[in-house]
Amino acid sequence: MASRRGRTPPTVTPLSSTPVSSAANGSGSPLVTSPGNEPVTVVHLAAELAPFARTGGLGEAVSSLAHYQARSGITSVIIMPLYKQVVEVATDLEPVSEPFTVQVGPRREEGRLYESRALMGNPGHGKPRILFIHNPEYFGRDQIYGDSRGDYPDNHRRFAFFCLAALTVLPEVAKAPVLLHAHDWHTALAPIYLRAYDSGPDREFYRRMSSVLTVHNAGFQGHFPTDAMQELGLPWDLYNFAQLEWYGRVNLLKGGMAFADAVTTVSPSHAHELRTAAGGFGLHDAFIGLRERFVGIVNGIDQHEWNPATDPIITARYTREDLSGKKRCKAALQRVFGLPQRSRVPIFGMSARMVYQKGLDLILGSPRFLSLDAQFLFLGQGEKRYVEILTELALRAPGRIGVQTNFTSTQEHRLMAGADVIIMPSQYEPCGLTQMRAQRYGSLPVARRVGGLADTIEDGVTGFLFDGFTTPEFLSACIRAIDHYQHQDAWQEMQREAMSRDFGWERSELKYRDVYRRVLASPRFRR
Repeated sequence: MASRRGRTPPTVTPLSSTPVSSAANGSGSPLVTSPGNEPVTVVHLAAELAPFARTGGLGEAVSSLAHYQARSGITSVIIMPLYKQVVEVATDLEPVSEPFTVQVGPRREEGRLYESRALMGNPGHGKPRILFIHNPEYFGRDQIYGDSRGDYPDNHRRFAFFCLAALTVLPEVAKAPVLLHAHDWHTALAPIYLRAYDSGPDREFYRRMSSVLTVHNAGFQGHFPTDAMQELGLPWDLYNFAQLEWYGRVNLLKGGMAFADAVTTVSPSHAHELRTAAGGFGLHDAFIGLRERFVGIVNGIDQHEWNPATDPIITARYTREDLSGKKRCKAALQRVFGLPQRSRVPIFGMSARMVYQKGLDLILGSPRFLSLDAQFLFLGQGEKRYVEILTELALRAPGRIGVQTNFTSTQEHRLMAGADVIIMPSQYEPCGLTQMRAQRYGSLPVARRVGGLADTIEDGVTGFLFDGFTTPEFLSACIRAIDHYQHQDAWQEMQREAMSRDFGWERSELKYRDVYRRVLASPRFRR
């Protein structure tokens, strides 16, 4: 990637406190430079992180990947904004740096680094270090991205500050060399800033950095007016078709992809979809242009947490060899939702954000679906119109339909254990985690053959897939599931096969490590 040599780097005030860097793993690290054999620190930048603040699967994926990397012996650090929600979860935060300033375009912004006292020992226990960047004006708001009126209009400035602040403190929290792993458009500015301002005698630390950008959801790209270039402090010559310009607007995700050393997305099938006009959200040419720099890696799940044989939350534990406990979980779920305890009819469950992308229009588009000889449970929050329709339907058919909008992890565990079928008729699904959890619990998914759903469900073996985003095709797949359910011996064979599938993060972490090694071996990194 071409460097923007000769440019003045963003003005910063260095930290005056003692460096708080994590110790490197030594020569035994599974991720080292080549040549040189120096241990590499992986630093994740993310706008969301479970359990502190998240709106979807992004925060869980970043947390899991970083934890499995640390468990493998890689020095791993996560940096995220210190939102109002974080303070509600981590009540023991304390500053680990003096205040510092960052020049973001024409503005000088102040930040400070915080850490949870209870988590300070993470690196010594094979866990990632987790750090929070504080700026009450930008992050002390009720929501992460916006309010009832829409997205916050200054989101570009908020996340520009976050990216520049993170880059500023990196020499204090991570030993070089560093591989920077940015996630989605909110942190896509980090690879841009890294390469736009990597010249000068004091920039050696940054010249030794490489970057990977993961696109978790290309439906959100960070579009802003052209004058955002000045507000972000970016050189105007970066506003071109190959880098940041997109139909007369600034596109931060596109820019991050252009400057990152490698780009990943969260399943191989979705990587293919993003290269098509139908599935690329207007960026298909950019994804195609990445060529071998772009790969898809399926996310995983924590198979220790999502294990019906040991799950302390569910009513009865069970295994693929002994499924009797699942019947008790089903009866308990029916009691909780006030449904008749009919053991011979399947429960169709849905755990998702109630939005168009998740296929709510297919579910509500025909009265035939909710007229099937089954019971239906919906768990999740979402758009008001969908929630109101489902709630009204539950009131009209209290013995057949149950709705719970107060989503909790406990309820999701119990739904996975008690349901017979989990429906995921998604318009698009980059990866999806619910279908993996469902299969672990012997709840067979009915899902559209897209993205990670296509990569993790085997039609007729561990679940039921359909192709078109239409109500008839979805309904046909549901009828197939009911037909199979009537033959319990065959159904249980499918359950056992689904429960035997390996969806752990271990394999995914190894594939990310392969991407990192390719980046570290590139001529640009070795310069």
